[in-house]
Amino acid sequence: MAYEAIIVERNEGVVTITMNRPERKNAANAAMWNELRDAFESVAVAAGDRVVVLTGAEGNFCSGADVSGDSEGTERPHQLFQMDHIGDVATALKRIPVPVVAKIRGVAVGAGLNMALLCDMSVASDNARFSEIFAKRGLTIDFGGSWILPRRVGLHRAKELALLADIIDATEADRIGLVNRVVPDGELDAFVDDWARRLAAGPPIALAQTKRLLNASATSSLEEALDGEGFAQTINFTTQDTTEAMLAFRDKRDPKFQGR
Repeated sequence: MAYEAIIVERNEGVVTITMNRPERKNAANAAMWNELRDAFESVAVAAGDRVVVLTGAEGNFCSGADVSGDSEGTERPHQLFQMDHIGDVATALKRIPVPVVAKIRGVAVGAGLNMALLCDMSVASDNARFSEIFAKRGLTIDFGGSWILPRRVGLHRAKELALLADIIDATEADRIGLVNRVVPDGELDAFVDDWARRLAAGPPIALAQTKRLLNASATSSLEEALDGEGFAQTINFTTQDTTEAMLAFRDKRDPKFQGR
């Protein structure tokens, strides 16, 4: 698929997906939603992809869905159909088996904020700004925000963010657990590159299973979690990667994982 609204780059197992509508602060129009879904689904089946970095072009992450209307004047789809489609994009992001890191500069608001929250980890520049801005637009929280936001910051804090729709800065986002790290803007690229390289060098099968177990933890009993862990470890001990890790430990060297 040829992309117009996003840029996808692959380098040694690191897939960088850049939302690329800087004139709209990377607001997602129909083309971007389609392309993001395709890119997320392609990573899910690509054996060589080890980690995803999701970011935005030219100083902003994403200002949410573009509600300004179709620039070409075409008829907008039925709203429920449109929301189902956006929901499919959120599901595709959540289902990516490899780690996904959000790299956030500038604004991450509305669906853009919830897109960052659905990533596995997030690193923000000290110039980043965040808002569940929906209420100020007469809208209800979407892109999975009603599900992920309380899990990140707790129910009462989530209600504060969603109902008041205030804009908060990176310091406050860090304080309440909305992001994993806040770093100076000039250090953001190097910091995320380091995390991406470390994740790309990790054992793909084991990391995918750990991600799956942690995602299921909110709705799993302890017994279900233990069963899942046992199943995952049984799979790991059949892989060449686990054997390689044991040999590397014995030989006092770094393991080289192949994902098999």
